[in-house]
Amino acid sequence: MLALLLACAPLPPLLPLDVTPQLRANSTEAAQLLQAARNDEQLYARLVELCIHHPGRLAGTDALTGAVNRTLGWMLADKQENVRAEPVQVPVWVRGEESLQMLAPQQRSLGLLGLGGSVGTPGLEGDVVVLSSFEELSEAVRGKIVLFDVPMATTTPSLEAYGQAVQFRVHGASRASRFGAIAVLVRSVTTRSLYTPHTGGTHYEADIQPIPTAAIPPEEAAAIRLLLAAGEEVRLRLKMDAKSLPDGPSANVIGELRGSELPDQIVVLGAHLDSWDVGQGAHDDGAGVVQVVEALRILRESGLRPRRTLRAVLYTNEENGLRGGKAYAEAHHDEPHLAAVESDLGGGMPLGWSSTGSLEQQNWFAEVAQRTGLSRLRDGGGADISTLNGILQIGLLPDDSHYFDFHHTHADTVDHVDPTALKEGLAAMLLLAWELGNADGMEPGIWTIEPG
Repeated sequence: MLALLLACAPLPPLLPLDVTPQLRANSTEAAQLLQAARNDEQLYARLVELCIHHPGRLAGTDALTGAVNRTLGWMLADKQENVRAEPVQVPVWVRGEESLQMLAPQQRSLGLLGLGGSVGTPGLEGDVVVLSSFEELSEAVRGKIVLFDVPMATTTPSLEAYGQAVQFRVHGASRASRFGAIAVLVRSVTTRSLYTPHTGGTHYEADIQPIPTAAIPPEEAAAIRLLLAAGEEVRLRLKMDAKSLPDGPSANVIGELRGSELPDQIVVLGAHLDSWDVGQGAHDDGAGVVQVVEALRILRESGLRPRRTLRAVLYTNEENGLRGGKAYAEAHHDEPHLAAVESDLGGGMPLGWSSTGSLEQQNWFAEVAQRTGLSRLRDGGGADISTLNGILQIGLLPDDSHYFDFHHTHADTVDHVDPTALKEGLAAMLLLAWELGNADGMEPGIWTIEPG
């Protein structure tokens, strides 16, 4: 999941992907850290360890519990300070068996992945209506299966097109249910596909009848549209054993490097530990997890201690509830935080930063960011840190030109992560952590917890 957040500062032009910025060390200490990141042989090994032992780390699964315990063990082995697992209750959704059959005009099986949070069905049949927008919804879809066939645009960076395309996955079932649709299918949110369905969360509005919803490969969405355009009637049979169970236990994993002069001022380095139940969660967000853990380890082993406290936070349940981010905000709202940084856009080569905050915070950060060699490129931050309104929120922006090829799929596996690019992302996080931990000119803030 990715939060696209607004800020007050104007956006500079986008950086072309054929221009790769060079990380820059702003001091002798930064040069030492940069070299250590580029020489880190444990980073990729820990990613492999996480992914092969704990794939499919969906909230409520043994895989996520195992990942919590493993990363907690890493931080303890690294001798970090104040290491703990802070309990969080998380939603539990189970996919179960699922299938999609075309009954007419052909008889064959279609690929699909149910969307997280969807209700199930023992089996329903219906004719298909293909739509390209919410505005096309009408009484004509009553009793039908609605297919939202909306391709994700190809942009640079890919993130620019994600918000427009993903709305059909998130809101399609609720919108179509209001007009009497019996199920919703969505074209998977990706710009490229080799018959790859992409899952992700869906959301039911409180006053509608929940209906089953799933994603299908782009190839199938295109085929159904062509059949209907040729005058054929397309009839499908959908079966999903999906169900939601009572909330279950999980935890945010936290460790610290206490500041040398201002230990009560905190800079968060964050990533989310959970993933979807398909694939290994390598890019989303295993890459971010190991970058955060290794950044703190390298700093500790270097003997360099920033003025402020650096706090690593591995959030639980980002994908289908954001419970970890909300729990952190609730538990720590009275502690002064200067900034929160998040890595949740895969393990590609780092290109720049996004940020959200006041105009004063944005202008200050633009100067700090330059010291790493990477510029602030746009508004944004991250889903988990979006709960921290009032402090500076920062997101690492790697090259995402292939990120959405793997995002939320069976193909999000560790062999698709480039170790060299992963190290550069670690280096970027490390350099920024050092700069934020020592920079002058900005006071920390706190955020207000909304009632209820």
